[in-house]
Amino acid sequence: MKLFKIFPITFAIIIVFAGCLSTKEEPVSSSLEYQDKHRPQFHFTPQANWMNDPNGMFYFKGKYHLFYQYFPDSTVWGPMHWGHAESSDLVHWQHLPIALYPDSLGCIFSGGAVVDNNNTSGLGSEKNPPIIATFTHHDFVGEKAKTNDFQKQSLAYSLNGGYDWKKYDGNPVIPNVEKIKDFRDPKVVWHEESKNWILSLAAYDKVKFYSSQNLIDWTFISDFGIEGDNRLWECPDLFPIQVEGSNEVKWVLIVSIQKEAPNGGTASSYFIGDFDGKNFISDADNQKWLDWGTDNYAFVTWNNLPEKHRQVKGIGWMSNWQYAQTVPTEKWRSAMTLPRELRLSQSSEGYLLKSLPVKELQFLRKDSATISNLEISDEKIIKEIQNPSQAEMVVDLNLAKTDSDAFGFKIYNDLGEKLVIEFNKSTNQMSVDRTQSNVTKFSDVFYEDVHTVPIDLSQEELKLHIFIDVASIEIFINDGEASYTGIFFPSKDFETIALFSKNGEFNISNSKFYSLNSIWNTE
Repeated sequence: MKLFKIFPITFAIIIVFAGCLSTKEEPVSSSLEYQDKHRPQFHFTPQANWMNDPNGMFYFKGKYHLFYQYFPDSTVWGPMHWGHAESSDLVHWQHLPIALYPDSLGCIFSGGAVVDNNNTSGLGSEKNPPIIATFTHHDFVGEKAKTNDFQKQSLAYSLNGGYDWKKYDGNPVIPNVEKIKDFRDPKVVWHEESKNWILSLAAYDKVKFYSSQNLIDWTFISDFGIEGDNRLWECPDLFPIQVEGSNEVKWVLIVSIQKEAPNGGTASSYFIGDFDGKNFISDADNQKWLDWGTDNYAFVTWNNLPEKHRQVKGIGWMSNWQYAQTVPTEKWRSAMTLPRELRLSQSSEGYLLKSLPVKELQFLRKDSATISNLEISDEKIIKEIQNPSQAEMVVDLNLAKTDSDAFGFKIYNDLGEKLVIEFNKSTNQMSVDRTQSNVTKFSDVFYEDVHTVPIDLSQEELKLHIFIDVASIEIFINDGEASYTGIFFPSKDFETIALFSKNGEFNISNSKFYSLNSIWNTE
């Protein structure tokens, strides 16, 4: 079945412009293969070259738009552009031409986009609302000169649904008057009570908030952060969300940090609080983790979801700055995580932001198999999974009938390369061991540690939802109460999944296994 047509994306004639590189479009063959080594088959990847943070995400006229940090001239980070893709279902993506190019003010760093439905900006009309993108202009000349004001916030707008963009003539709209070296990643949300747009901006160890009635003239109103935090905050995202099972609405602030995450390097975190139109009120010491893995960074959400889809949906960059530029892919670098739905729940222990795979991913299911009431006392290969390197597993574990010290899954190939997911009842942890996932190690830091996730294994049941996609795994625990995202690069695809138990038995009460179709099928 033909899933979608691959549109041409662009490559470069290099132009030096204010210290940045700019590119002019040249077509790339639409027959570009998506079967190269380590290429995910149902995660979004660029056709070629470097990609990092998701940017400017909005929904408009039946399409989810995804922009992203992109360098079209290399597979390593360089002067940033905004790449562009769209989807009608969050699963199958069409590549589109580059949206924003570097200019005389600098390169195009991360930011957001909103649909200005009431034309508050005056840049469109009520019948043809403009899409307003907020982004950071990064001037490499100023950075080299150590001026510390080389990052400024600017606007671009589109009058045809996000396909063509014009930069605002009055850029920058938020100058860096305090000369803060790390001053970037603006993202905007509408605050209904105050009838203002609110812009969140990362400023080293805090988030600065600005308000505006027209998306052009911005006033600083407050900041929130951990003074002296040297982990470097990035990619803030402020939004309201309704608490499950109630009419209560809380505000969430997602912030990504550059180092010292739970399992090393970069990660996405969040705070739960209230927002009164001026101040975000939350306990800065109560920082929680959106994902416990090493490979979910710069997670941000879509703007303007339709009423029937009022759930909060977002996506993250599936890599880590510790090794992102050295991973062993040749034509392209980096993928996005699976798109996720966020839900807010409340318990005696406080508020919890859950993260679940979007339901639209079920479109990819093909072959399936069911296992029920299975006792594992040693090791058992799951022969029911047709393609272990492109699979989905929905597993219910009966912990009440489990007396083993540790149990879990092994995914491996005949070269001895393996990934091990283990649950330990004595430590109340899930561990993910990728230290032996490749006989040829491309990075010391990538292979040095076993990752851990705290889980309450004293309960009677454990629910797991797992996606394996060639070189990545995403694990959702107990309906999204915790999640783990990790990448790995075996010499050849993993071809076997086995269950194991140590010193006792563990019980699978019910499990469903699926092989998944590729989204890159262009036949």
